[in-house]
Amino acid sequence: MMRSFPLAPLSCLILLSASGVACAGESYVAVGLPGVIVGYAQTVNAQLGLRADVGTSGTFDKNGQESGVNYKGKGKYARLALLADYHPFEGPFHLTFGVTFNDAELKLKSQFDGTTTLNINGQTITPDSSDYIHAKVAFPKVMPYVGLGWGHQERPAGLGFVADVGVSIGRSKLTTDTNIVGKTYGGYLVTQNDFDVKTQDLRDNVGKYKLLPHLALGLSYRY
Repeated sequence: MMRSFPLAPLSCLILLSASGVACAGESYVAVGLPGVIVGYAQTVNAQLGLRADVGTSGTFDKNGQESGVNYKGKGKYARLALLADYHPFEGPFHLTFGVTFNDAELKLKSQFDGTTTLNINGQTITPDSSDYIHAKVAFPKVMPYVGLGWGHQERPAGLGFVADVGVSIGRSKLTTDTNIVGKTYGGYLVTQNDFDVKTQDLRDNVGKYKLLPHLALGLSYRY
């Protein structure tokens, strides 16, 4: 994906030769969500700019409890964004529209120890250390993006400040896996319906998100 950025100046030259519009290139780097972000922007006119950036948080740990289950979690968030900035006042303030290509998910692995109880569909069981409930929350690979920000405007060459806040829009999807269905605990047989109820509890808590946030603060250099 990074190898596509050098094509941006060529795109600007094509626009210039085809329409006579003067394009100005700008490289930028920022930090926020997702992690470190680098990009290239080009100005079409005083009100319109086009840009592309990539960002990643790498992988991160997220441990805790969801729906009465202790989990060890590992997540990642990376994206490629293709964006258009509209500067309504021909200044640094802009509205942004575009699309993001995402690799954003969180994997949860249960931590049963043979002594901690679990409520499942109104029944209390005690899973042993070999039992598991695994879950994965993942966002769509392609999502529309809307936001607003500061910078990337038509201006003289040199350093500048950039800021963006926005969201990619799309419902997350929860998938689960377990080995407790069909097992008996204290005389109670766990059924698929029991596990479906527990899955719905998880979906209500961690699988209901419809927005993937973006926040960036950084510096740009205009050529």
